[in-house]
Amino acid sequence: MDDKATLHRYLRTRRGQLLAKLDGLGEYECRRPMTPTGTNLLGLVKHVASVELGYFSDVFGRPSGRDLPWFDDAAEPDADMWATAGETRDEIVELHRFSAAHSDATIESLPLDAPGVVPWWPEERRHVTLQQMLVHMCAETAQHLGHADILRELIDGAAGQGPNDPNLPARSAAGQSAHFDRLEAAAREAAAHATT
Repeated sequence: MDDKATLHRYLRTRRGQLLAKLDGLGEYECRRPMTPTGTNLLGLVKHVASVELGYFSDVFGRPSGRDLPWFDDAAEPDADMWATAGETRDEIVELHRFSAAHSDATIESLPLDAPGVVPWWPEERRHVTLQQMLVHMCAETAQHLGHADILRELIDGAAGQGPNDPNLPARSAAGQSAHFDRLEAAAREAAAHATT
């Protein structure tokens, strides 16, 4: 597998994992702000789909024909990070799929060294290659997937990539509670030592 195929596979995998964080949740749960800054699952999907569409369309002169009003100059700050009551979950999931398909077409049709320009970046950094954008979007998607992992666990306890995730130890509810209590005790003990 060449470098482009490897990067593309990582991006596709993280996209799918992010979208899967909505599975089984109702409208409230997927939109619910879970942090003081308002971070929510559906907003993360909307944001990642939106920025990916920009990076693999406008940057490489391959317009998507899709208008994203939350990026207009008159839009409120962070409008891409949450879904209004009038924006449906299905619309945002469809945007995610549209963005992925458009991005995939760009990635498949250009070589890794294809030049692009990110007009919203500072002048000294705006000249990029497809490889840079692939790495950037892999990192951005993984970062927001990490946020989504935590939010989903706070919402209903679902952790990682599901119950068979090999990166999570299998614990019973009692075992998980004991593990949590052990970490809490260690944190309190460390804090007590730090103040003495």
